[in-house]
Amino acid sequence: MNRTRTERVKAEKRKRRRRRLYMLLNGLVLGVMFFLFFGLYHMENLQREIPRQSGSGQVEQAGESTAGSDPTVTLSFAGDTMMSGHVETRLRENGFDFPFVHVTSLFQHDDVTVVNLETPVTTRGTPAAKTYVYKSPPEAVPAMKTAGIDLVNLANNHSMDQGVEGLLDTMRVLDENEIAYVGAGADAARAYAPVLVERHGITIAFFGFSRVVPEVSWYAGKNKPGLAVSYDPARAVEAIRAARSKADLVVVIAHWGKEKVDLPVDHQKELARAYIDAGADLVVGSHPHVLQGFESYHGKWIAYSLGNFIFTRAAEPKTWETMVLQATCTKQGDCTLKMLPYHAELGQPVPMNEADGARLLKRIESISTHVRIDPDGSVHGGTAQTAQ
Repeated sequence: MNRTRTERVKAEKRKRRRRRLYMLLNGLVLGVMFFLFFGLYHMENLQREIPRQSGSGQVEQAGESTAGSDPTVTLSFAGDTMMSGHVETRLRENGFDFPFVHVTSLFQHDDVTVVNLETPVTTRGTPAAKTYVYKSPPEAVPAMKTAGIDLVNLANNHSMDQGVEGLLDTMRVLDENEIAYVGAGADAARAYAPVLVERHGITIAFFGFSRVVPEVSWYAGKNKPGLAVSYDPARAVEAIRAARSKADLVVVIAHWGKEKVDLPVDHQKELARAYIDAGADLVVGSHPHVLQGFESYHGKWIAYSLGNFIFTRAAEPKTWETMVLQATCTKQGDCTLKMLPYHAELGQPVPMNEADGARLLKRIESISTHVRIDPDGSVHGGTAQTAQ
């Protein structure tokens, strides 16, 4: 059928509009594909990999340092952690993520987070014959991982509260949730071995040793599960020395001291110096259930006790004070410390307000050795009140 000139013009205009619309849609599709590809590429390169623990106790994670600057790692340390008794009751009421409400953002943005796991995690076991016996539910462990906890110390006086069976269950559930552990193992070789972690091109060796063990049967041995013990530091010293050839930075988690006293006892000082003389760059302690002070020895930091973190509430008010200790360390093993004050509420650390935090910083400065603590929590070697 013949069309008029007007009809032909209108038809041509419709064709041009369709061509323009087709070109616009093609452009939009190509643009979306480009941005999706670009975004996924950068997410893949920026994403923090999940640590992988091998049977030898090694954890590896590659990282890139910032161009034009010396690489550093930020390590967060917190004290005694358990999910038993009244703490378990509170967690079952409020959720297993309840303990970490105020620290998750901190732990997820550091390089490695370490706590002293002072409990077996099991549904089985034979209770130890002692006053305080703990057993924490395995359901609590995934929340620890989600909160950002990367590594725990098992060298303490509660890890075998449910016997060998409880210890083996604990190690298994940690493995299943990709949380590394030090200070215990299926035999002495594993218990005294370091866990190696790489961040930003810096290799860190972590150890755990205890000088508080209820009985000799808890000691790890040849083909015998148990803990890394350091009443005699010889084996710990040997392990630290061997790690120097594998790591840029050596960190020791030490379980030691006397409960509920402000100042370190002689064996804490002696062991800390032995560890540092052997090659440790940082020593962080636990067991007293209260905060103790800091000391710099040969340019290396000792934090004698981080107190309770996720724990029950005792009658002594000093057990209600805790901290997150952050260490920023170089590839050469030099660390700077920052103390972040918290209240240790039942099963949950809560940040202190400014006034309470300032008082705690001053108190810890007063029981430290030749240390100054700034209002922001930065810890320095220098003139300050000195612990006796």
